[in-house]
Parts: sequence; structure tokens; C-alpha cells
Amino acid sequence: MPSIEIRKRSLIVETTWHEGGPAVKVPLKLAAASAVIRNPYAGRYEEDLMPFMAALRPLGHELATELADLLGKENVEVYSKAAIVGINGEMEQGAVWHEAGGWAMREVLGNPKAMVPAVKAVASAGYRVMVPVHYIHASYVRSHFNSIEVGIQDAPRPDEILFTLVMGTGGRVHSRLGGLLKENVSVNDGQR
Repeated sequence: MPSIEIRKRSLIVETTWHEGGPAVKVPLKLAAASAVIRNPYAGRYEEDLMPFMAALRPLGHELATELADLLGKENVEVYSKAAIVGINGEMEQGAVWHEAGGWAMREVLGNPKAMVPAVKAVASAGYRVMVPVHYIHASYVRSHFNSIEVGIQDAPRPDEILFTLVMGTGGRVHSRLGGLLKENVSVNDGQR
């Protein structure tokens, strides 16, 4: 199993009181916890990435716990994940985060049913991605479709991967476009 060598970590919190309308009493908080690690497979093709995915599970749990502790587990309503692979790597080396990061968040949050959205890219240091989020209990709650920008100025270097988990405390401030409301979720299938 490859070792996970962390070069740096980052934690960002975005707090929104209004989007031009009246300020809300409780602001929306979106937070992203990231880790930049050495890519053990940079510059070469590796057929079996399953050991890498397994080795990343503790990191996923650590980042998910950091976010849940920061926001209050009971307050988390949206989530997502992202990976940016340095240019000496490949997309599939970032895709290992689907299980390692996604399942860690589900476990820490009490196993919500909605799929965990994701974005991944192979890019140079300083690349930033817009990470989509949605409601943790049902994917089609329109008010909770949102995003947060994630990236680190000097990462990922060519032989690194930046892994991120995102959580937030609610839907968009001033959401008013209808659709399924979180209060009306009626089927426990993670969809509606």
C-alpha cells in the first residue's frame, strides 16, 4: 500500500450574509478542507489503483471530521469533493477520491443517501476548480445547488495531487426558484 505523504493542508471558510437582498440572520457557510500529497504514481501507469484508494481513506476521514467539527455536524446540509492531479499524473489517480473522500464524508455525517458531487482535473499548480455542492439527503433539492472555488497557489506540483472535501450549512442565500424543498423530501433514496 502506498504511503500518503502530505506536503500541506488548507482550510477555507466562505460566509455569506446576502446576495444583494436583505441580510439573513444566520449566514451560509461553505468550507473546504484540502490536502496536497505526493502522487505515488506520477510519471507512470499503474494498473491497480485500489491500494492507493484504500490508503487515502484515513485522509478522507480526517478532512471530513475537520469540516464537521468546524461547521457542527448537525448543521451540514451540502457536500462535495474535488481532486486536482499534477500534470505528471492522470485523471484516474484523482478518481480514487470518489470512494476515499465520498464515503468518509457519508460516514462522518451519519450516512446521508444523496450522491456526493465531484469535480476533478489534471492541471498545473495554481489551477482552481468550481466545486458543485448539493443537499446531502436528496440530490434534487434545487435551493441547495451551489458551488465554492477551491485551489492552492503552489499546488499541485507536477508530482502531486490536491484532494478536497467540501461541506456547507444550507442552500443558497435568497433561493427562490422553486423545485423540491428540503422540507418536502419524502423518499429516503437520496434522489427526491
